[in-house]
Amino acid sequence: MTINLNSSNVGTRENRLGSITGYIGSLSDLASQSECGTLRGCARCFSQSSSCLSMCALSELNRIRNVAVIHHGPAGCSVVASLQEYLTKQLAAKRGVTTNSVYIGTDMNERDTIFGSTEKLRDIVLQVNERYHPEAIFVSSSCATGIIGEDIDSVVDDLKADIDVPVIAVHCEGFKSRIWATGFDIADHAVLSGIVKPPKQKRNTINFKNFYESARDEIIEIFSHFDLEPIFLYCNSSIEELEHISEAAATTCICGTLGNYLGNGLEEKYGVPYIHSINPLGVQGFEAWLREIGRVTDRSEVIENYIQEQRAIYIPQIDEIKRELQGLKAVIGMGPGYTFEVTRVLNELGIEVVWALAWHYDKKYEDGQVPPAMKYLLDNQIDFEASVSDQQNYEVINILNKYKPDLFLSRHPGSTVWASKQGIPAVSVQDEFMIFGYKHTLEFAKTLLDTIRNRSFEDNLAKRVKLPYTEWWYQQNIASFMESIK
Repeated sequence: MTINLNSSNVGTRENRLGSITGYIGSLSDLASQSECGTLRGCARCFSQSSSCLSMCALSELNRIRNVAVIHHGPAGCSVVASLQEYLTKQLAAKRGVTTNSVYIGTDMNERDTIFGSTEKLRDIVLQVNERYHPEAIFVSSSCATGIIGEDIDSVVDDLKADIDVPVIAVHCEGFKSRIWATGFDIADHAVLSGIVKPPKQKRNTINFKNFYESARDEIIEIFSHFDLEPIFLYCNSSIEELEHISEAAATTCICGTLGNYLGNGLEEKYGVPYIHSINPLGVQGFEAWLREIGRVTDRSEVIENYIQEQRAIYIPQIDEIKRELQGLKAVIGMGPGYTFEVTRVLNELGIEVVWALAWHYDKKYEDGQVPPAMKYLLDNQIDFEASVSDQQNYEVINILNKYKPDLFLSRHPGSTVWASKQGIPAVSVQDEFMIFGYKHTLEFAKTLLDTIRNRSFEDNLAKRVKLPYTEWWYQQNIASFMESIK
């Protein structure tokens, strides 16, 4: 699929990738419908929760050091600004760097939405540039500006002559997509089109797209064995680093949902190889990922030696714990970049996934291929009941009550608590590197073992909490509440 960097706009995941937010069936059925082109998303007559794609887009950009994000919309659209300000500063302090990034809303009012406010936007951009001296300025749209047709592109184009740093339009109207991960693509598109420069030389660097770089030191140490230097994106990235990511030896990511647009964009535009493998979670994922890096960077021999050394240390320890995890049943609910990857890891550990919920589902990635984790499960004949639920916790409750699993694993805040209230041990896979490589796979297995051994919290909570769901709801087949989108 061609990525058009001459346009400031990027298509939604629904249009580009055939992504959906509603489905109930099995993994094999989901895959077969994807392959034959009959897959259609389902619509709900009731929806309990979701997230806004603009939050995903602008939070990614705001974590770049010394930039300004100007959100052109009403004050309510900038409600995440205080959170992002705190998070950005904390992540920079943890890394030991400083950042002067700012997140600013233009506070559109009723008059602005009737008569337009491009002049107001222009003045704000100029003031932000003069006051904060950012190294790049991202000017974003909102639902309000999208509805009234506010022309932020013209404002940005006019200002490029007056401001000596990149000024980039970011089209992230919240209503344009049901899938908040479209925001990740929008942020990547802004960086690719406005920051990245053509390569002048090749470097021994590898672009690593992640969320919060919590395993930064460990990953730097791993890649030092292969004479490669990881460049972490976008948390605490500098504009100078981003300008040169086209010179890297390869691009990889911790989550396919997060990184596929950037990876495929760099590969298509500048020939930077994108690591098309399952993610480095679990033993099989980590080894497949390392071997693919070795192949594309011509380092297969040294990487194979590293794998064998690490296997001798960790595999006996992992196998010991696996014996105690055999036969457990789990329900899992995460974004698709983790749902099918963590399902694969649980299968490695001998735990059966009886139902997997993906918050959305991408039928394919930018390269036109099935997501690698899905292909792995199908090739290894791993099948289970699955649904695409857009983080609808009332559906999660129904499924947990039906299966009463030994474990519930989720990645987003607010989901694990519902399992705990039902007396089901729950694990929040909040840290993106919680299952990364041999070391963290071992730690993850120990966490699962500790969770099922100590159930007193869940048992006591379930005895004292009355949930707002009736027996009628627990008896329902949630598929009956969905209708195919015509």
